[in-house]
Amino acid sequence: MLFNIIKNRRSVFPQQYNTKPIARDTILQVLEAANWAPTHKKTEPWRFKIFQDDAKLRLGDFLASTYLKEIEKPSEFKAKKISQKFKSSHTVIAICMQRDLNERVPEWEEVAATAMAVQNMWLMCTELGIGCYWSSPSLIKYTNDFLNLEKGEACLGFLYMGYYDEPIEKGYREPIENKVKWFSK
Repeated sequence: MLFNIIKNRRSVFPQQYNTKPIARDTILQVLEAANWAPTHKKTEPWRFKIFQDDAKLRLGDFLASTYLKEIEKPSEFKAKKISQKFKSSHTVIAICMQRDLNERVPEWEEVAATAMAVQNMWLMCTELGIGCYWSSPSLIKYTNDFLNLEKGEACLGFLYMGYYDEPIEKGYREPIENKVKWFSK
């Protein structure tokens, strides 16, 4: 049931992933779910760059070395932690947004549509028993050349993916009644 998938969606972090590979067809299934997100004026702004194997490790090393060069007081521990996220993940997807070059809709709507695409991916991963985690580190501002972004394209973060063995904690939300005001007259 869809509501159970929504309620059971969780961030599953790279250190929780095992070494089981994710099949290419499974990744395509996750991406196809993303492709059905709502989008104003049908701009379909989501773009994804898939990193696996050596390419994933190069991206992790690039971000770790960028961190060491660009941050005022970097720590070797943090640099290794950045790199380790990429090593621990089976697949890392760069989440990008292609801004409508005609700017037919506000930029925030393009970001929102891309976020909805990622939510669809997350829900599909939950259904498939794949852990994932969306991170938007400040280092993404340095990725344009590495990711070979098109004009108007921006990286919004990375989706780390991997299978996991450990049970995931149940979630909790405050009651919806605490967040709603009804107007009927």
